[in-house]
Amino acid sequence: MNDGEFVKEIAAKDEAFSQWYIDVVKKADLADYTMVKGCMVIKPYGYALWENMQQCLDQKIKATGHKNAYFPLFIPESLLKKEAEHVEGFAPEVAWVTHGGDQKLEERLAVRPTSEAIIGSLYSKWVHSWRDLPILINQWANIVRWEKVTRPFLRTTEFLWQEGHTAHKNQEEAEEETLKILAVYKEYIERDLAIPVLAGKKSSNEKFAGAMHTYTLEALMGDGKILQAGTSHNLGQNFAKAFDIRFLDENQEEQYAWTTSWGTSTRLVGGIIMVHGDERGLKLPPKVAPVQVVIVPILFDKTKQEVLKKAQELKTRLSEKFRVELDDRDAYTPGWKFNEWEMKGVPIRLEIGPRDLAQQQVVAVRRDKGNKITVMENELISTVEKWMGDIQNNLYMQARTRLEENIRFADHYEQFKEIIEEKRGFVKAYWCGCEECENQIKKETKATIRCLAMENNKEKGKCIYCGKESMSPVYFGRAY
Repeated sequence: MNDGEFVKEIAAKDEAFSQWYIDVVKKADLADYTMVKGCMVIKPYGYALWENMQQCLDQKIKATGHKNAYFPLFIPESLLKKEAEHVEGFAPEVAWVTHGGDQKLEERLAVRPTSEAIIGSLYSKWVHSWRDLPILINQWANIVRWEKVTRPFLRTTEFLWQEGHTAHKNQEEAEEETLKILAVYKEYIERDLAIPVLAGKKSSNEKFAGAMHTYTLEALMGDGKILQAGTSHNLGQNFAKAFDIRFLDENQEEQYAWTTSWGTSTRLVGGIIMVHGDERGLKLPPKVAPVQVVIVPILFDKTKQEVLKKAQELKTRLSEKFRVELDDRDAYTPGWKFNEWEMKGVPIRLEIGPRDLAQQQVVAVRRDKGNKITVMENELISTVEKWMGDIQNNLYMQARTRLEENIRFADHYEQFKEIIEEKRGFVKAYWCGCEECENQIKKETKATIRCLAMENNKEKGKCIYCGKESMSPVYFGRAY
């Protein structure tokens, strides 16, 4: 068995990024295709990664006062159609149920593309007085959107996500909620997933269907394309009016509520792969890695039992603080195991053989840097603990540097097109606010406005397309 074959089976990242991505997803045992077009199975290792991500974010959401609930998967057609702009935005992607058993339904049921409609109909029953507000609810659920082109985690017909839905008594509270959640997402994505993001507001063209406005977090992937990592929507009173969410305020006057919605999904698993992965596979941030430490014993017939016994002792000690795997499989060589666990992105590998046993030490290897050191047994836990923080920070800083190096300013259209075509990344430029300019840029370059810059800007510039004066710098990019 050739130890190097395991890694050779993935495409070269720099030469064929899309194929590299698919190869890593399958080779690292994250997911696989199914007989249902556009639907994947998330395998145990991939689902363990998602569970860790879910736990990190769930704690942060609950810390802000939100509570989890669950709403129906099916939405009556008449309910979905109540908010016209919303249903128009999702219409091409909606999957419909027309029969129950062999009986045709009197009314079609949409398979949840998002839950504003069903939740709005229930909030209209629950909200009567200003005392009933705010309502702060989140749900973890599956979503179905009939996509034409799919790719595991990034865009699938069915995917997993969380979606928050809140109702408030005035515009100020709704806006505060929208920005609060954006900050929660930013902390989660940057600190737990080690992915740096740009925060900003979506243009009218790019905002969520039916929203007053949308805030977004945009991340740079390894191929220079952009991934929308999370969004938070101020829905204004649009959905409250559509679904009749009314209440009596402190003056006993009837008012419509102000609502928000926000969400992140399993596409962030794809983000982790594309931001941190390399030519040997995954590199997982320790905070969410399914396995944080793998122990690979080096076995020979004469010392096999002693080495295995020590390896098990080390696993027991380390498991008090870390997620640990002992790879004692006989059917594979140590070299094969090294390659496999590197492919799976395990942050730290520990090797122990008869020589290490005699000297009361282990060999430790970092996945992010590949450096190998000898660690005395009595220093192992403190070393691993320090490395966990170092690896998490190093992955973030590497990605942060790459992001900063790939934000380029363009002051004329030819320069803009050259950057988009040859270098990709983010292009910062001025935009006049005209949808026609935005649409023509998208048509001619396949680049979209990822977000309006949130930083205050007092300088004027000229629209990258039409040349009109503008005070609106925005970030463009080609996106997934």
